[in-house]
Amino acid sequence: MISIEDLKKILLLQNLTDKMLEKMLPLTEARQYKERDLVYEEGEKAVNFYMLNRGKILLEVELSEMIIISLGSIKTSYSFGWSSLIPGSSHTNYAVCTEPCEVFAIPGESFLGLLNEDHTMGFLVMQGVMRVLQGRLERRTGQFLKVMSRHPEIGKLLGYGA
Repeated sequence: MISIEDLKKILLLQNLTDKMLEKMLPLTEARQYKERDLVYEEGEKAVNFYMLNRGKILLEVELSEMIIISLGSIKTSYSFGWSSLIPGSSHTNYAVCTEPCEVFAIPGESFLGLLNEDHTMGFLVMQGVMRVLQGRLERRTGQFLKVMSRHPEIGKLLGYGA
């Protein structure tokens, strides 16, 4: 059974009050996964928002049967399955467990309903979302610049620095 203390460990939820977290408890389910289990598949309807309580998950995209690209990893206390917070969306990648995992799942629609009912809760969660997105953008920008500096021929192919 999930407790308020369990939810407080999730980075996205750390600024929420106990009363706010209490509202989430009846909607949130703990799920156990084994190594190599899929939490969700690319193209699947995005129903649940996920929070990793224990383990590690890779977000991957299969370009072909021979090429799989890892988009990143989800570590304990981080969230994933953001597409579920956009009604009607589908997942754009696979979420694969690299070790045994415990994941908290909350229906995206229900989570959005809570955030809409309690605008303070919604604001605090959106502040957390912005922190996550800022970190991802900074990391991706750094990766891109590193690749471009090591492979200037890519820039030439794209018509830069010619």
